Amino acid sequence: MTIIKKFSFDAAHYLPSYEGKCERLHGHTYLLNVKLDGTPDEEGMVFDFIKLKRIVNEKIIEKFDHSCLNDFLPCPSAENIAVYVWKELEPLVATDHSCLSEIEVWETKTSGCIYRGEKI
Repeated sequence: MTIIKKFSFDAAHYLPSYEGKCERLHGHTYLLNVKLDGTPDEEGMVFDFIKLKRIVNEKIIEKFDHSCLNDFLPCPSAENIAVYVWKELEPLVATDHSCLSEIEVWETKTSGCIYRGEKI
């Protein structure tokens, strides 16, 4: 079973090694989807949505919202943002019956990244 919690934040970034307009400072309204796999506990939940919201807000949203993502990542592509979010959240949401399964980062309505942790 998979649960999903959706978030959004506004942030600026630039891609220093990119050749094109994205090498200049610009902003996005990012969409972040956090997905956990697991089995319901004795309360019938894989993970408490309120607790998940608090964790993601404290560790990601409060840090990233209305900031320049280059302050946190040298190259804040959607791919690198997804990996960063995974590393921050994975140890905080792991329980005996749940684990982080997927991070989605959307820069625009049509461009995003899905990260499922290291597979190699």
